[in-house]
Amino acid sequence: MLDLQSLGIGGGSVAMFGMLLVLLLTGMPLAFVTILVALIFALGWFGPMAVPIVTTRVYSFIMQYVFVSIPMFVLMASILDRSGIARDLFDAMRLVGGRIRGRVGVQTLLVAVVLAAMSGIIGGEIVLLGLLALPQMLRLGYDRRLAIGIVCAGGALGTMIPPSIVLIIYGLSASVSIAELFTASFLPGLLLAALYATYVLAIGYFRPEMAPIPTQQEQMPFADKLKLLKGLFLPLLVVVFVLGSIYGGIASVTEASAIGVVGVILSTVLRGEFSMKMMLDASMQTLRTCGMIVWIGIGATALIGVYNLMGGINFIKELLLGVSDTPIVIILVMMLILAVLGMFLDWVGIALLTIPIFAPIVKELGYDPVWFGVLFALNMQISFLSPPFGPAAFYLKSVAPPDISLGTIFRSLLPFIALQAVALVLVLLFPSLALWYR
Repeated sequence: MLDLQSLGIGGGSVAMFGMLLVLLLTGMPLAFVTILVALIFALGWFGPMAVPIVTTRVYSFIMQYVFVSIPMFVLMASILDRSGIARDLFDAMRLVGGRIRGRVGVQTLLVAVVLAAMSGIIGGEIVLLGLLALPQMLRLGYDRRLAIGIVCAGGALGTMIPPSIVLIIYGLSASVSIAELFTASFLPGLLLAALYATYVLAIGYFRPEMAPIPTQQEQMPFADKLKLLKGLFLPLLVVVFVLGSIYGGIASVTEASAIGVVGVILSTVLRGEFSMKMMLDASMQTLRTCGMIVWIGIGATALIGVYNLMGGINFIKELLLGVSDTPIVIILVMMLILAVLGMFLDWVGIALLTIPIFAPIVKELGYDPVWFGVLFALNMQISFLSPPFGPAAFYLKSVAPPDISLGTIFRSLLPFIALQAVALVLVLLFPSLALWYR
């Protein structure tokens, strides 16, 4: 039998990382890569007796009650994708802004915030905005790169705005209250949206040709305005019930997610859009998304479990603590590691592979894991936009006009990545932005 223990923890860590990298380069899905490497190292380091210990760890992870909230929030997003709620919400936002330069861009960001607060899912939001907002901005003469950046950056706000799936996975991995994470991330999420809006308004003021005012101001009868406002009522009601029940202590995150699903379904019924086909399609999309999350969770949990048994977590801890005597430098190194991983790996895998290692170190350094969770979510915001594998660009490419290339999309995202970095630095320097509620 293969004896990996002779490598020592240093050599074993290098061998494990190298094996992960080689298998990922073959195109094998991350979930199966982590499961395979975990099995090889469990057998090669400890022998067959270690396998039941690993399976027990996996079982305890996926059986956590709050895990149920993930399929609920994904189902909410899937139903929203198939209803006209997002379209009516975008139409209702036409009443905001008057003849301000950059108005449609700011409207798009406002819609993105509301959609993020309704579902916490990113891919569907970018696709929706790409179908609704991008054509309108291009028709009005907006600079192509500005319009693309607004759609992708706004659509990625679901990482920060509760109920964020990213924060739920972080909370599960770090054993941190998800309700606290939701409360902590709300202000930084709005700060990020405000930075985007300020940038768009500044572009409209200093470069008016990039964000022109519509040549014909729409004169809308009062009755039509009231009709449009109905598009805002139901979505905002769902947001109020979901987030209000969490922040008010009325319901747990899991219970609030069920409230959200019921609210969205009732909205489609009242709008006359409900059908069994819509529910079946939404359920199948939910199964596909959650299946991916669960498989990555199983693989990453097994791998970290084996690595922990090998003594790897203590090894990484000593390495990081040896980087500097200044705690904030160690936090910056963690941010750098997350940023590099974010360029190549899915955020679910990053969270489940790194947070079980980083969270205890963060606590030992005297920092709040809730604050670090907000930093993690901001870092994942950057990863969603960062080349070469930023998912936001690929989501938008799937619905963008054929003449918009991936290279154009990634170049368009650079100013918004810089704004995300500014928000990350602000939360690093001023932890009270995340811990404002205490």
